Amino acid sequence: MVKFSRTWWGERFIQALESFTDSGRLQRGRSYASGGKVKSFEINGNQITAKVRGSVNPYFGVYKEPTYNISIQITPIPKTSWNLAIEKLSSKASIVSQLLINEVPTNIENTFSQLGLHLLPKSRQDFKTKCSCPDSSNPCKHIAGVYYLVASQLDNNPFLLFELRGLSKAELQKKLAQTPLGKALSQELETKEIQPEVSTSFYTQPKKQKIAPPDSAREFWLGTKRLTQTIEVSTANSVSAIVIKKQGDYPAFWDKDSSFIETMEEFYQRVKTKNQNLL
Repeated sequence: MVKFSRTWWGERFIQALESFTDSGRLQRGRSYASGGKVKSFEINGNQITAKVRGSVNPYFGVYKEPTYNISIQITPIPKTSWNLAIEKLSSKASIVSQLLINEVPTNIENTFSQLGLHLLPKSRQDFKTKCSCPDSSNPCKHIAGVYYLVASQLDNNPFLLFELRGLSKAELQKKLAQTPLGKALSQELETKEIQPEVSTSFYTQPKKQKIAPPDSAREFWLGTKRLTQTIEVSTANSVSAIVIKKQGDYPAFWDKDSSFIETMEEFYQRVKTKNQNLL
């Protein structure tokens, strides 16, 4: 069986049709669409016109293949309702971002249902159809064949859903871009992407450098600069005794007549110089 749609919105369109259309007529319509019986069809807003080849049937006196004219009109959403829908859609970043990059969010129908609207077909009242064939039933197999081709067109142009409901793609994206969230997302989408630089490796490659050969073997082993023969021993840092000095010359616990700071400085000096003769 030929699959007429690959996207979720195309499948949902077919499922909606199958929910309120006779399965036998849809089956014959599917064979018309897959068998090349639809000679041409055109979509202009919410109007669909097509020419479908009929069947030769001598029993009914049809000896030459007829061509039937099809017209399908899908009920548009009023402009006032579209304004409310745009306001709802523009409050969700995930929906706005996907619509701006030509994708239809899977949860978009939830937004429309909150307003008592629906983007995808829901009942037979969404369609006004007419065919020039003698079949009194509506929809006939010729109309059903056009239905399936419209579903296949939805794969290539998801915004056809909006156009069939009375709002063009350009108008939809313009309205979304005028909202605060749409403006921010549009500016982000229009920013130039930084092109990645081509690299031959993920790791830094070593580079070869030429080194002048030594003049002699002595220079190779000892080098051109000699190390100093003596090593200077650094003197120990003096103790600043900051903690001692904070106490002052005569702290509360000091009961001697001499200065507490002078006494401790002398003590520090003795400790510091006690073992100098061992170095």
